[in-house]
Amino acid sequence: MLTYKAVYKYLDDGVHGEVIDFPGVLTCGKNLDEARSLLAEALVDMAETNLLLGESLPVPNGVLSDHESDIDEPIHLILNASSRVKVVPKLVYEAA
Repeated sequence: MLTYKAVYKYLDDGVHGEVIDFPGVLTCGKNLDEARSLLAEALVDMAETNLLLGESLPVPNGVLSDHESDIDEPIHLILNASSRVKVVPKLVYEAA
């Protein structure tokens, strides 16, 4: 698990959210709950894209802050390992 820093700013038409220590991860929602949800999805999408392109993930920096934000809080990225190997059962033929 990697823990980045999410910041949120209330705007006239919604809430802007950004992960300040993972460049490019940002979104806007109608309210804080929607912005949080969308930001979590954006973080996963950006992390997957970096990895598919063979790029490393940014190192979280817990000391970063945005003095213009209204809320800052941790956001957690949990990566799951998987394999694309498919196990196909062997066919057993009986003599006729």
